[in-house]
Amino acid sequence: MSALVRTAGSRPPTLDQVCEQALRLPCSPAILPKLTAVLMDPASSADDIADVIRIDSALAASTLRLANSAYFSSGGSAENISDAIMRLGQRELYRLAALALVNRWEGSSSRGEPGDFCRHALCTALAAEVLAEKGERVHPQTAYTAGLVCDLGKLAVAHACAPFFPTIREQVAQKGGTWAQAQRDILGYSHAEVGARLLKAWSFPAALATATEFCECPLQAPAEALPLLAHLHAGKYVATSFGPGVSEEGFFFELNTPFLLEWGFTPEVLDEALAVVHDRAKSRLHDKLTHGVVSM
Repeated sequence: MSALVRTAGSRPPTLDQVCEQALRLPCSPAILPKLTAVLMDPASSADDIADVIRIDSALAASTLRLANSAYFSSGGSAENISDAIMRLGQRELYRLAALALVNRWEGSSSRGEPGDFCRHALCTALAAEVLAEKGERVHPQTAYTAGLVCDLGKLAVAHACAPFFPTIREQVAQKGGTWAQAQRDILGYSHAEVGARLLKAWSFPAALATATEFCECPLQAPAEALPLLAHLHAGKYVATSFGPGVSEEGFFFELNTPFLLEWGFTPEVLDEALAVVHDRAKSRLHDKLTHGVVSM
């Protein structure tokens, strides 16, 4: 019996229900916008940043552990969060916090191979960051964050709609098209819509929610969103080409080549970025680049 027939008698949860379930999960990335705001404020001190990190005890522990690791440790141990922040620097601290929060939410909501979502999210984030550094049209930290969180809706959909995945998979196999279109046909919404709704609920900047919603269909987005979307769309392509952590739906990503060329993302630029992303991802994940749980 086909998957299409098996699920014909059941109705998928609504978009509101999927988001409601996701928002009840205990390990959401909701602290990330607060951390971003304090890090971007030139008047913030190490103590101000520490006050945000202390809200999340696991994140505080990860911050201290990284600061006292062999790579960062020199001249004694960091005994408190403020010392750890001074040792790590704001950029490294933000990377740690962002990836740790996404990693933990994956652990609460993923049904796939442990670590794969976090691996692919990191590669997408690094790719968007590298492209932003080269072009100087989008702040690299904004591009990094967009890449890291743009697919969070996939975790929420997997958590709430797993019984409908065989039907989605079968439709893609039989009719072709993108995974997102099959989601809309079967569920009534896509993971991008879910992700955008969640980012808004967690008080992420509107630009990130818009980038998430239109990442796979950038020409439908408002004009002001296009610079970030160009970097994110290109970053997703680079990360998918790179390979680590790409799930089955990732390979049904529809690339808008004319859009990327319009923004200067030629094959040569993307190939050059791919080499840099490989090196950065390897330095971050080491032996966890291709398999295993990504631990923070």
